[in-house]
Amino acid sequence: MPAAVRVVAIDGPAGAGKSTLAEAVAAHLGVERLDSGAMYRAVAWSALRHGVDPADTEAVARLARAIHIEAAEEVIVDGEDATDAIRSAEVDAAVSAVAANPEVRAELVARQRAWVAARGRGVVEGRDIGTVVLPDADLKVYLTASSETRAERRSRERADGRSVDDVHRALVRRDRLDSTRPTSPLPSPEDVADDARVIDSTGKSARAVLEEVLACL
Repeated sequence: MPAAVRVVAIDGPAGAGKSTLAEAVAAHLGVERLDSGAMYRAVAWSALRHGVDPADTEAVARLARAIHIEAAEEVIVDGEDATDAIRSAEVDAAVSAVAANPEVRAELVARQRAWVAARGRGVVEGRDIGTVVLPDADLKVYLTASSETRAERRSRERADGRSVDDVHRALVRRDRLDSTRPTSPLPSPEDVADDARVIDSTGKSARAVLEEVLACL
């Protein structure tokens, strides 16, 4: 990794291509990556699995503090591989409520910062990494795309039987919930960190987006 760039933060809405970009940047730089969104999904999945109402803020917060999560290429929750399970439609419907929980966010933000502190470098993706979690990141990228593009990509990624229209409606709902929550809301492209590079990936290949980011290093 270039000496001047040790930590890369990649933010943006669901389906924008953050995971693909984060994985490619991390591989290019030879560092680890952390998927913060998968951490919130892991809490939502665990809540559903244990019969905890995602809207029960106290119970979900207790669960978040208790579980062990590893979130990279594979997502391990309390020793179990939940990589595919956390991407289900049920988790999609529950994760916004979990992510809006202030105590859950406080717990997971602390873990995300500890992950970076322990390594001293890495690529972290999410929705508030450059603004809240790691405001001092060396390179901040806000990756966005049209909701239609994001829905088409998400439909290709997941064979869960939902139509593109169903996925599009779910993404629009998620955008609305994430952008209006009182704690660490998802910023719009106009409200990102002043030093963030905004990239609209609509109509661009993953390689083109990667090259645009690497040009910033």
